[in-house]
This record gives sequence, C-alpha cells and structure tokens, in this order.
Amino acid sequence: MIELDLIDAPEELGPPALAALAAAGVDDGHLAIELVDAERIGELNREHRGRDRPTDVLSFPVDATGPAVEPRELGDVVICPEHTEDLIEAVVHGVLHLCGYDHEADGGEMLALQARVLEGL
Repeated sequence: MIELDLIDAPEELGPPALAALAAAGVDDGHLAIELVDAERIGELNREHRGRDRPTDVLSFPVDATGPAVEPRELGDVVICPEHTEDLIEAVVHGVLHLCGYDHEADGGEMLALQARVLEGL
C-alpha cells in the first residue's frame, strides 16, 4: 500500500504521484510531496546540490540501506510552483527520481517513462 502525504499541496497531485509509482513498479511505501516558495527551494538546492539558485523540483530519496521499517520510506519530493510550468509533470518527474531513475545517466529511459505516465493521465 502507498501512503502519500501532501504538504501544502492540492489533492489533485496525488493521482499523478501514484501513477508514477505504479509505472516504476513500486506498490508499497510512504512518500511526501511538499510545495514550497522560491526562497526555501533555493536553500535546499544550495544545501544538497551546491547550486545557489531556486529550481523547479527536488527529490530526496531515503537510503534503502538503513533498518527496515513499515511502510518503506521512499522519500520526499519538494516542488516550487513559482519555478514550475506544470505541477503534474514536476510530481511525476520527482517521484521517478525517488524510484531510482536518473535522466542524466540513463540514456533517456526516465524521460520516456515520464512521458508515458503523463500521456496516461
């Protein structure tokens, strides 16, 4: 079972997140999606990626090597609406990163899956 927390985020972001998880073959776990302002996402981007500027979406997957807990903690997706053209696309993109996809290293696999998920919504 998937447990999804939407923090300062509209309920309509839930179905795209669940669709991305299903496409990635994930059917159990907990994740959170939070909408933040440009200042906050800029801080997170600087702290975690060394980039001193706001961005559209950041994903923070949980390290799977820690002790097993139920439900499995997948991580957090943080989105800045001010820097995002499409919230639904940002959700799908961020969730796929939580599932281990990396568009910078996978030869287009993640972006192709993202497109299929978005087409199916």
